[in-house]
Amino acid sequence: MIRLKRIASIAAVGGCFGLLDSGYLTIKHLQGSYIRCGDECSAVLGSRYAEGIAGVPLAGFGAMAYLMVIISALFAAAGSSLGRRILGVTGLVMALVSIWLIYLQAFVIHAFCKYCLASAAASLTLAAVVLIGGIFRTVPAEQ
Repeated sequence: MIRLKRIASIAAVGGCFGLLDSGYLTIKHLQGSYIRCGDECSAVLGSRYAEGIAGVPLAGFGAMAYLMVIISALFAAAGSSLGRRILGVTGLVMALVSIWLIYLQAFVIHAFCKYCLASAAASLTLAAVVLIGGIFRTVPAEQ
C-alpha cells in the first residue's frame, strides 16, 4: 500500500505540472494572447490542430485530463481501486495522444512548441510511472 501511495503521489505531482502547463496554454488561447516562445511555438499553437472542439482549445482538454489524473491519483493513494484504474487508463491514453501530437508537430506542422513538448514529457512520464509502478496490479486487502 505504501508503494501505491508513492506512485500515486508521483502521478499527482506530474499531473500538477501538466495542469499548470496546459492551463497556461488554455488561458492564453482563450484570451487570444500571444505566447512568447518563438516562431515554431506560434506555428504549432496557431495551427488548426490546436483549435480543439466546440470552442475548447486542445490544451483545455489536456488541462481536464491532468485534473482527472490529480483527482484519480488522490483516490488511488487513499486505496480506491477505481481511482487506480482511472489513473492507469488516463495516463496511458494521454501518452498515446501525446505521441500523436508529437508526430503532428514533427511531420505535419514541421515545428515544435516547447510548452506542448513539456506536456508530452509529463504525459509520457506519467505513463511510465503507471506502467513501471504496476498501478494495474491487484492490491491485496489489508488484514
